[in-house]
Amino acid sequence: MATSVVSLPPRRHPDLEPLHVSPPTFEAVPPPGAKVRMGSEEHRRLLSRMMLDTHDAYKPALIHWPQLAEETRQRIVALPIWDIAVQTEGRAGMNMKTFAETVTDPVLHEALSMNAYEERRHKVVLSDMVEAYGIELEPEPEYQRPRDPEFAYMRTGYSECIDSFFGFGLFKLAKDTGFFPPELIETFEPVMREEGRHIVFFVNWVAWYRRQLPLWRRPWFEAKVLAVWAALIAERISMARGMGDGNTKAQENNFTLNGSKELGVEVTFPELARICLAENDRRLAPYDARLKRPKFVPAMMRLALQFAGKPKAATA
Repeated sequence: MATSVVSLPPRRHPDLEPLHVSPPTFEAVPPPGAKVRMGSEEHRRLLSRMMLDTHDAYKPALIHWPQLAEETRQRIVALPIWDIAVQTEGRAGMNMKTFAETVTDPVLHEALSMNAYEERRHKVVLSDMVEAYGIELEPEPEYQRPRDPEFAYMRTGYSECIDSFFGFGLFKLAKDTGFFPPELIETFEPVMREEGRHIVFFVNWVAWYRRQLPLWRRPWFEAKVLAVWAALIAERISMARGMGDGNTKAQENNFTLNGSKELGVEVTFPELARICLAENDRRLAPYDARLKRPKFVPAMMRLALQFAGKPKAATA
């Protein structure tokens, strides 16, 4: 039986047009089996071509949003995430676009520009979805160009490493419990795949870039990395403190840590951590094994599970 869809008027998304990847800057990646040293020219080519060669050229204007049962639509409308989700993608697109403009290496510039384009496309997809299902959003802020493009790019990249880890697990829960119907899961699957690509690209850019810096510049770069993590940790502590006082914005921001309850699923933290770890491994597995994967958040979750003990056996 054909799935009914929500029809939107024809829309153009000028901020997504055009996307050019110039053939003259093509560089072959190291052949399978060849060793790739972190920070080498081969590493730069491999991480850049991974981003460019795995691009999915879907167009948001052609997405058909499935017609949802009213009960399902109301559940989705009630999720306290849509404002922050749209705004996060808007800021990410601006931060990555601004940083890409500072990069002179042709292939790396194209890969970063592709990353920025896909972040802006995520925002368009989310904006179209909330329109299709009648979700009301707050007015969007004007997205400012960052004063320090490198710091803004790293903050966006490390934040995505955190949020994607939990997002993969919550998306799995939403699928398995039927909170999101199969048609909507299928519609959002390309976005989830892109988040995996983005974080693999980012951690490899960090590994490559720090090795390109002269020794006298590396301490300043590492100080920036620490400052980014300090800012992200402080941000999330602030979110946690705001959760119990009716702070709607804090609840939106903290969805990755409290999202299973919003999905109507009661899972323990160890159960959620194991789901996130399994989904993180699964979603990052398709990319070249010679590329690094994000390690910090998965390592922290595995450490936490050491103290949580083994899962209890089900009783008959």
